[in-house]
Amino acid sequence: MTTDPTASADQSSLSWHGKVALVTGAAAGIGAAVARALVSRGGVVLGIDRDETALAATGSALDGAPGNFVPIAAELTDTERLDEVAADIQSRHGGLDAVVCAAGIQRYGTVEATSPDLYREVMDVNLGGAFNACRIGVPLLRARGGGGAVVLVASVQAFATQTGVAAYSASKGALVSLTKAMAVDHAREGIRVNAVCPGSVDTPMLRWAAGQFSEGGDPDDLVADWGRAHPLGRVAQPAEVAEAVEFLLSPRASFITGAELKVDGGLTAGLAVALPEGGH
Repeated sequence: MTTDPTASADQSSLSWHGKVALVTGAAAGIGAAVARALVSRGGVVLGIDRDETALAATGSALDGAPGNFVPIAAELTDTERLDEVAADIQSRHGGLDAVVCAAGIQRYGTVEATSPDLYREVMDVNLGGAFNACRIGVPLLRARGGGGAVVLVASVQAFATQTGVAAYSASKGALVSLTKAMAVDHAREGIRVNAVCPGSVDTPMLRWAAGQFSEGGDPDDLVADWGRAHPLGRVAQPAEVAEAVEFLLSPRASFITGAELKVDGGLTAGLAVALPEGGH
């Protein structure tokens, strides 16, 4: 979106009326929450996901004017399909005001235990999907007359990782580097590019992981345990990450680019070694 650097962060900056955003991974989790946040503020969201059924369900659950959420079934690894999507966006909307890359997958394994096929899957979706979306997205931002904003959804695991997530952490670290490269490349066009780096978020992906590691126990208990690892004592809700994304897209963040905003409940602020209770 074109922004006025001198504009105050008044209520008008919360409006998305007349603005168009492309959101990947819009069928569930953080992507769906971003779609909900932008549509609720009057924006038009073009939601991309490979899960056509879930995408349609997300759209039907959103409150907003008819047509404010447009489902687009596409694989982010299919560059020919994305070129078709780009041409349609140009024809129907004249370009974009924002791009959000929220599509991602979680896979587990050390570098030794991760097969070449699994490594390629993670990198193709998490990094390649964002790269491909931005490849069509940047010209569409430019087509709206200059300016606009991009947010990539990375992870705190770009900075510090748990065990057994070699490919996933590599993909998220690469997203942070891609954020910085794009920010520098497109700053003179008025296009801002930032990353959000969540900690644990209560998404279908997290619930799937809890099911994998609960060892017959209640996955809810494991999610609660993961939440207690965060200083705030819980995992995040997708809407909380979506608010950070919306902020970075908005005029309220007009002098922020090339940044990574940690939305992690303090997870990366602390050290694992703590003093005993009552220690000084």
